[in-house]
Amino acid sequence: MIVDTDVLIWYSKGNSQAIKAIHSSEQLSISVVNYMEIVQGVRNRKELNAFKKALEVLNIKIIQIDELISTKALFFVEKYSLSHSLELADALIGATAIIKNEPLLTGNDKHYKHLPDIKLKKFRA
Repeated sequence: MIVDTDVLIWYSKGNSQAIKAIHSSEQLSISVVNYMEIVQGVRNRKELNAFKKALEVLNIKIIQIDELISTKALFFVEKYSLSHSLELADALIGATAIIKNEPLLTGNDKHYKHLPDIKLKKFRA
């Protein structure tokens, strides 16, 4: 299962639902885009190190963007940016979930629900 940025943020804030969702899953992944979003949001080196340590402890795999993912994301941006305000990061994260055939755990299902073949697992804090 791929974990979206919002769930990672809830987890870092100690939200019990996020902790339960993450600890009850066997194999977790994030897109490199999720990783970069979190890194851009940290306030200092201590928070960055805590995030990196959590990824290690939870054995969360970081999925890199490859040609298939970028091609799928490009298609989504062309098709859905005007009609659904699809943003670049969400296109890449959604394409990653589809190409890797993994469900996406997110509280922002409205960002992804229009993408064909995406498997969403809705998170509620």
